[in-house]
Amino acid sequence: MHFDTEHTKHLRQAATDARAAGRVLSRAPAERRNAALRAMATELRRDAEAILAANALDIAASTASSAFRDRLLLTPARVEAMAKGLEEVADLPDPLGRVLAEWTRPNGLRFQRIATPIGVIGMIYESRPNVGADASALCLKSGNTVILRGGSESANSARAINTSLVAGLRAAGLPDACVQVAPTTDRAYVAAMLGGAGLIDLIIPRGGKSLVERVQNEARVPVLAHAEGMCHTYVHAAADPDMARAIVANAKMRRTGVCGATETLLIDRAVAPTLLGPIIADLRALGCDFRADAAARAIVPDLTPANDTDFDTEWLDAVMSVAVVDGVDQAVAHIARHGSEHTDAIVTQDADAADRFLRGIDSSVGLWNASTQFCDGGEFGFGAEIGIATGRMHARGPVGLEQLTTYRYLVVGNGQVRP
Repeated sequence: MHFDTEHTKHLRQAATDARAAGRVLSRAPAERRNAALRAMATELRRDAEAILAANALDIAASTASSAFRDRLLLTPARVEAMAKGLEEVADLPDPLGRVLAEWTRPNGLRFQRIATPIGVIGMIYESRPNVGADASALCLKSGNTVILRGGSESANSARAINTSLVAGLRAAGLPDACVQVAPTTDRAYVAAMLGGAGLIDLIIPRGGKSLVERVQNEARVPVLAHAEGMCHTYVHAAADPDMARAIVANAKMRRTGVCGATETLLIDRAVAPTLLGPIIADLRALGCDFRADAAARAIVPDLTPANDTDFDTEWLDAVMSVAVVDGVDQAVAHIARHGSEHTDAIVTQDADAADRFLRGIDSSVGLWNASTQFCDGGEFGFGAEIGIATGRMHARGPVGLEQLTTYRYLVVGNGQVRP
């Protein structure tokens, strides 16, 4: 495959610089890495006005939906949340040097499996500017360097945030190249990153279906990816009605544009006649629209009929698909047919039903009596997340510090030679 020479040349230099910086970073004591994170947080707060001004340029140029614009928007509270996220990562235990396993062989050789950085991470993301700060924090703490390529819609915000992060690195005496931002939003730079075997050790895409599919199809570098956030909430026959109403409203409408937002409501036929109406009324009051199957429309007649693709659609907006199911097995079957193994929840007071549901789904995250919007690295206690992994290799669910390490072996002998 032919790549633009200018972009390939830049990436080669950026990756070379990142590799050299990584040798410094991975050997830096935890205290220095933590000091850099806290300095980054200080710089973000100091530069908040400039960051918000850059974000205002991105917002003014956007013609996207309100949900997409919400993903793009920075506010003083969101800048502060970025800064706090950096500090929370600094407060977490050091993921490097952990002894993951150790054993001694009959010949006296002692083995240790030790957590180490992956290396140079390539992060390709869309719209949400805070992703750059979260990814930088997690990579820095775990001893990885990162090359960030955000979407064109958030380019001004990404550059302003990176300026603050690099200032924090300098304050702690770490190389600027620990965190780099692509110099262009040209799609050819993405192609250069995807073809960067030997330069980049792992690509992490975070964005819509088309971005993830492109990365998976074209990458010549290992990929840690997530599928669509086709998340479901199943209201079981033994659900507490008030709890179900509160959870469903939050799971859908807290933030409709995040990948952990519930896209489909499944409700048990046994309680649908009494509970579906109030749930719909709650959601409508919050501005939600619906696409419903025939059984749901028989109970709430003015719901819009669902077509053949609605139950496979990640709305990322104030729209919810609705289906009536007969019990746990049918709910699990619906999720298997339409889900993306991201995040799925059951609301019930029946522990046996919850166990059957959670064992039946293959989702990277399963919840019982909680909103799907808790699928978030911060809520898991990871400080932040670099994405939600839905594949089956290396990591699943929110990807935090531990998931950004690999391992090597240390072997200690006392003169053994192999016969």
